[in-house]
Amino acid sequence: MSSLLLKEQQLEPQQLINALPAFMDNIQTLLDVLGLDLSDYQADHIALRINDRDVAETAHQTWLQRSEEWSNNEINGRPIIALGFNEALNINGWSIECLELPYPGEKSYPQQGWEHVEWVIPCDVNSQEEFLTYLFSIFPVLKEKWSKLTSLGVKVKQSCPSGEAERVANYTVAFKYQGVCIKLHPHSLKAVIESEQA
Repeated sequence: MSSLLLKEQQLEPQQLINALPAFMDNIQTLLDVLGLDLSDYQADHIALRINDRDVAETAHQTWLQRSEEWSNNEINGRPIIALGFNEALNINGWSIECLELPYPGEKSYPQQGWEHVEWVIPCDVNSQEEFLTYLFSIFPVLKEKWSKLTSLGVKVKQSCPSGEAERVANYTVAFKYQGVCIKLHPHSLKAVIESEQA
């Protein structure tokens, strides 16, 4: 499997880095719709969506030339790889240190490439409800818009995804809009991975 395969599908690392500004513009549009200003928060990681397992394996090996593997974890029956960049991706004032590369599962995505960015909103909460309450307290505009999000075309999903050995509950609120997604959670991927190794 060569990097030619990645190039043909616009999934070669440099092609993806070149596509980052346009992707982040779409992310900013979603942030504007939500009324979220995340400029003071850490853009923890960026996720890539790939539909074919061989292509995902090739991408995994190719990105290792620019990063180191932080974890390779089975979540919901498929490997999810976390790669720490040798050089952070700096875009729109954020410094993104990690790539999340889920191997394909049952679901096929209409578009391959960048899919979501996750931000850390640090807080000490013990439930999904507490996390949402905390988000509403620091982002009052989000609280105001919450009941109207569906009519604005935003899909909201709350979850607490976890790998087998994770000791940290990372409550997550995800917002999807026009093919892009942002997720907010209290802990960084690095902290979650470190909890597995503790």
